[in-house]
Amino acid sequence: MTAAHVTLCFLLRDGADGEHVLLGTKKTGFGRGKVVGVGGHVELGETASQAACREVMEEINVVVHAKDLIPAGTVDFVFPARPEWNMATTVFLTRSWEGEPSESDEIAPAWFPVAQLPVERMWADAEHWLPAMISGQRIAVRVALAADNENVADVHTIDWVDPQR
Repeated sequence: MTAAHVTLCFLLRDGADGEHVLLGTKKTGFGRGKVVGVGGHVELGETASQAACREVMEEINVVVHAKDLIPAGTVDFVFPARPEWNMATTVFLTRSWEGEPSESDEIAPAWFPVAQLPVERMWADAEHWLPAMISGQRIAVRVALAADNENVADVHTIDWVDPQR
């Protein structure tokens, strides 16, 4: 079974207490109730960067331009107990956008200090790769989830080189 191609985009800004990242509480569908990054499926005919820009607009009502996306790496999620959930994720960061993030039917966005990510409310894998990507590491990560589809069974990380460079 092939993995679904998805994308995530993390908006970053400087705050009084250091760097902040925009995350959102998922209101519907897969991951409902969890704090997640903004993103979703790459549609037929779209590039990962086009999908990231579209998803940011749909989920938090701001415009991000593809030229402002910073490739951060990839995360492959493997769900041995539910292989139909497997995802190949392209991750982007950005410090530039137009508009103020606001709630949609799918996401309730909020800013969090990078030093205090709400990991207890996120998927268990996030703490294994998100801080590294935000800090500037460019990595490829393979996360194998446990049989409960919640906890992490294994994380494998390698340095990643952007194929577009």
